[in-house]
Amino acid sequence: MNSLFCFGTLRDAALRAIVLGRDVPVSDASLSGHEVIEINGQPWPAMRVGPGTARGVLLQGLTANDHARLDFYTSGFDFDARPVTVQTETGPVETHAYFPAGQATEAALWSLEAWQASWGEVSRIAAGEVMARFGKPGGESAATLLPFFRNRAWSQVIARKEPPRELRTTMSMKEDVEVLETLDGYDGFFRLQPFRLRYRRFDGSWGDELRRECFVAYDVALVLPYDPQTDKLLLTEQLRFGPIHRGDPAPWVLEPVAGMIDAGESPEEAARRETVEEAGLDLEALLPISAGYASPGYSTEFYHTFIGLCDLSEREAQSMAGLDAEHEDIRNHVLSFDAALHLIETGEINALPLQMMIFALGARRAELRKK
Repeated sequence: MNSLFCFGTLRDAALRAIVLGRDVPVSDASLSGHEVIEINGQPWPAMRVGPGTARGVLLQGLTANDHARLDFYTSGFDFDARPVTVQTETGPVETHAYFPAGQATEAALWSLEAWQASWGEVSRIAAGEVMARFGKPGGESAATLLPFFRNRAWSQVIARKEPPRELRTTMSMKEDVEVLETLDGYDGFFRLQPFRLRYRRFDGSWGDELRRECFVAYDVALVLPYDPQTDKLLLTEQLRFGPIHRGDPAPWVLEPVAGMIDAGESPEEAARRETVEEAGLDLEALLPISAGYASPGYSTEFYHTFIGLCDLSEREAQSMAGLDAEHEDIRNHVLSFDAALHLIETGEINALPLQMMIFALGARRAELRKK
């Protein structure tokens, strides 16, 4: 069959072109006795039998390669293709559509316009990551990595906020940097992206072409839980892979509460969620410290750091936490501010973000303790 009825996100022409790799003829179509609904809080809809009419578009002239690309993309959504008969301006057409593999639950009706406003850009960027794996060895893992592709896409959306430039050059990414080519590299939970570029130098001339690699990661929320009444703070301890591969004989690291910002979340929402997951704490208040790149010379990783005011008076000196689903084995430590400073001096606290956050707390500690 050389057609497909699209009722959901593939009605978006830009997303459709990314998935198919080309433009195809489309026409308006509808399926009576069905409705398009939101599904499980996810950024895509489902279609089920119900009152009303599901409206969409009919893709025509599809090739075997087009169907293969569509099947590859939708494998991340747990959909099955089923035959349907839709109505078009020229009459009924037998085609097929993607339905959820399971039974769709009660949910609100889905809106294309609302999705385009809130999820369109993220979904298009993530689709580009998915389809870059089509036809390549290991490409089948794209379906399981789709949530992380969205998180990386969300980082790009967050990054587009106009940055302050009081001291820095007024040169811009758009006018003064040319990415000449991006090449295939390792692409999994993280991505190592080889590329070629050139950029304008401070004297106004264009520099020579450079070949480099970039570690493509995520935006991350970091929280230092602090109780101003007891002057105690909470640290996490867990095994870290960086120290392992550096050859550190003690690869368990003391850190703040930390976790990636999920697509659609604000940094503040992620900070509160991670504090519940990693420390079992509901924060009373969240105070921003700063936001910035962890290592801008080679990585996209970007930190949003906070002090989290909370009650630690009943917490034991040590406790266990972490999500089994994420294979986390986390030990929490409650200690005094002065004890934390001592651990920085001895080098036992060797994660620079935590050091910076403790120093930032020190600058505000007296004020917080007065309140």
